[in-house]
Amino acid sequence: MTEVTLKEKPSFAYSGRFAPSPTGPLHFGSLITAVASYCDAKAHHGTWLVRVEDTDIPRIYPGSEDHILTSLEAFQFEPDAEIIFQKNRLDIYESVLDQLKKEGLIYACQCTRKMLGSNAIYAGTCRNLGLDFQGQAIRVKVQDQQICFDDRLQGIHCSNLQHDLGDFVLKRRDGIINYQLAVVVDDYLQGITHVVRGADLLDNTERQIWLGELLGYPKLSYMHLPLAMNDQGQKLSKQNLAQALDLSKAPQLLQQAIQALGQPNVDLDQPKVMLKQAVAQWNVDLIPHVEQLSGTYL
Repeated sequence: MTEVTLKEKPSFAYSGRFAPSPTGPLHFGSLITAVASYCDAKAHHGTWLVRVEDTDIPRIYPGSEDHILTSLEAFQFEPDAEIIFQKNRLDIYESVLDQLKKEGLIYACQCTRKMLGSNAIYAGTCRNLGLDFQGQAIRVKVQDQQICFDDRLQGIHCSNLQHDLGDFVLKRRDGIINYQLAVVVDDYLQGITHVVRGADLLDNTERQIWLGELLGYPKLSYMHLPLAMNDQGQKLSKQNLAQALDLSKAPQLLQQAIQALGQPNVDLDQPKVMLKQAVAQWNVDLIPHVEQLSGTYL
């Protein structure tokens, strides 16, 4: 099923991306992901794209999209195509939902969080009710089968979605497109071949592989990076109030990010020069093969 056309797909053997969510300003963990995705793409003579994942419009933090763009400029990252914003692509995701609906692969669900309670695995309550899609959540059907992938850092990772999760939501009842759908569609349309991101998204991957298979999309390569932690042992995140990047210290922060990834030191210089040196020295084998970095990063 590939009715969505590949108008945006570039013809490169390696195409990577950095895809921040504007639910807060970029922090040091975001910088690690940006550096790793950029260096891995450029070391493979590939392209590097930037996508702002802002479908969850109510959670957009005021000014955070501008901070993302300003940060990219301060660290002198240069995307190889125009930056796209998912909130401007909602009609594309709706067209994919229409495709899935025609194939009978999704269904409307009237279950609320209160009705589901603490159940982490959806039991398929609405799967065969034939509810009208209007004003309901939309779930995709999963099957009783093992889905595995070989992560470049974390190794073999598997999940049986029916046992571990159940049919999962692609569109919320309030009309918000779920991250799982938007990321799969955009990776396909942008011709992404390699995904480099934080290990906090590791458990999302089987869902995205499953959805990609239903849509007939090519398989992707995944590398999930170890997470930077704060002094409380929590991952750096907007929810944990991680400090925004101090853009006046861009060279110093860039050097710290390169070191956190286990890479050889670079000379303290303009970020563009430092990135070029980091690309020339890039070695995935030196990245810690763990889900959390041993140091703490405020």
